[in-house]
Amino acid sequence: MAYEFFYWPGIQGRGEFVRLALEDAGAAYIDVARGLESDGRGIPAMLALMRGEGTPHIPFAPPFLRDGDVIVSHTAAILLYLGRRIGLAPTGEDGKLWTHQIQLTITDIVKEVYNSHHPIDEDKWFHEQKDEAAARAAIFRRDRMPKFLGWFERILEANPAGADHLVGSFVTYADLSLFQLVEGLRFAFPLASERELAKLPRVTALHEAVAERPRLKAYLASERRVPFGETGIFRRYSELDG
Repeated sequence: MAYEFFYWPGIQGRGEFVRLALEDAGAAYIDVARGLESDGRGIPAMLALMRGEGTPHIPFAPPFLRDGDVIVSHTAAILLYLGRRIGLAPTGEDGKLWTHQIQLTITDIVKEVYNSHHPIDEDKWFHEQKDEAAARAAIFRRDRMPKFLGWFERILEANPAGADHLVGSFVTYADLSLFQLVEGLRFAFPLASERELAKLPRVTALHEAVAERPRLKAYLASERRVPFGETGIFRRYSELDG
């Protein structure tokens, strides 16, 4: 039976980290909110679950995943659930938890990326908090981006199985998520991210290797891959790039 995946259809957002894992694994899934209302899908089907219709496990917000009677929300929790089921996580408990910890750290920096252009109020437009965003983005470029990306570089260097992967000797969902993070940073902060990535050969090499994985490469070139824009987490405002 196919997994049912729920996320806003017009943006990559947090849901894209899950989509990459499903696509790379070749897992059967239905992107419900992108479906037709006449088929019982579309955004109304997603909102119905968020209202608690048919389930006591009410998701706070997308993304969330339904696997039969199981509903899992939050990107990192979904990937933790899917990891071993679709072959993108270690089978041992230690490796499983370490992969999850890396994903949670990616979640942390993704939130900081969003806060760089919406530092005061998520319900206000960027132009209504531009001065505050400029100050926040300067700190992100100077301190936070190098700190996070440098940590991933050190993990790759310290991996006993080699620097090709974050965990063990084969690709995990954490590798795919780091790829997506780098893609997003290159879009939102093209100048600042290139300066940092020039210092990080292992992170850069992992990003390039993931982009060449056959299923993922096909997905990235397809219409199913929504392009970056100005309504998702990663947004390009030239004044925030320094």
